[in-house]
Amino acid sequence: MPVFDYQALDPKGKTVTGIIDADGAAAARQKIRDMGSFPVKVKEVTEGETSEKARGPSFSGLFSRVTPAHVSLWTRQLATLTGAGFPLVTALTTLVSQTKTHGFAKIAARVKDSIVEGNSFASALTLYPKIFSQIYINMVRAGETSGTLEIVLQRLADIMEKQQELKSRIQTAMAYPILMTAVGTLVLFFLMTFVVPNITTIFEDMNQALPAPTRFLIGASDLFKSYWWLLVILAVAALVALKMFRKTERGLATTDRMLLSTPVVGSMVKKIAVARFARTLGSLLENGVTMLPALEIVKNITGNVIISGLIERASDEVEKGQGLGVSLAADAVFPDLAVQMVQVGEQSGELEPMLYKIADVYENDVQASIMSMMAMLEPVMILVMAVVVLFIVLSICLPIFEMNQLVG
Repeated sequence: MPVFDYQALDPKGKTVTGIIDADGAAAARQKIRDMGSFPVKVKEVTEGETSEKARGPSFSGLFSRVTPAHVSLWTRQLATLTGAGFPLVTALTTLVSQTKTHGFAKIAARVKDSIVEGNSFASALTLYPKIFSQIYINMVRAGETSGTLEIVLQRLADIMEKQQELKSRIQTAMAYPILMTAVGTLVLFFLMTFVVPNITTIFEDMNQALPAPTRFLIGASDLFKSYWWLLVILAVAALVALKMFRKTERGLATTDRMLLSTPVVGSMVKKIAVARFARTLGSLLENGVTMLPALEIVKNITGNVIISGLIERASDEVEKGQGLGVSLAADAVFPDLAVQMVQVGEQSGELEPMLYKIADVYENDVQASIMSMMAMLEPVMILVMAVVVLFIVLSICLPIFEMNQLVG
């Protein structure tokens, strides 16, 4: 059934927009009138337009692009409706009109139409791989096969909400240090390019040698004032080069290996990867996906190619008959506690609940580590800024002290 993008006037005369499915433009206009609004503009949405929305950010669609938070909310709502006894198509139809994100509403309508045409829910989701991950699609397929789709949707919503919560806490914890760094950089730039040059001009007529700190400060100030644009270009070029380097297979492996070897940060990266691995693998296994296909899926969600390679090697060992815990222990990347808990889960026949416990342990550990690190980072940043400002002040004051001694 065609999908139409419409603009209409509600009974109060306010402009409203949305999408609606109908057999044709005339039927779409009639549906809008039946909802109590007067249609102003009705346009059929093509497959290309929904695909463009699915691809992600663009300047024109910046505020309508689909984010993981939108998918998480939609999944929770769909799980609630199907759990309440709504047929899948009816639940999807209900959510199409209630989805606030315009681009996602169009995608949801296309998914519903694909199901009406006879495709499975999982097959319909494969039309938008940028929106619905391989894990999402495979869990939905397992739920359809086992007849437990509403349960699978609830677990999917739980997983996505956990991931969003962890991401949100990390972003919140990092916001203050990033702001402090930005403000400190701007203040330092202002001091070095405007304040220091004006003050140090009084030293130009002095017939005595300036102290080493003052000479260094004047040189650094001249560099900032004359070549600040070159420094900005070099910084941007370095970021672009790093991004391009990470797009290569060798570059991605090199940078991910260096990241794992970095003190403090490397440990947090491992814990986040282990938490993702454990929670996703537990959900897949609990919903009927066998071990080998589940490992093939989860190796792509760790966010680090070194850890992904470890999981792939462990999958090969499992295929040969080795236990998962023993296979993961072959490499020192996975924490010993996680490996031991996996082995205990395998021996007790409670691997899925144990994987959930592993995820909870490491998610809580990451949050505690971030809060502790941020609590230490804030005074360190303040101390660094104080040292820099003190150096500038002393570099300016030393020649003045020497002048006073000569006059005296």
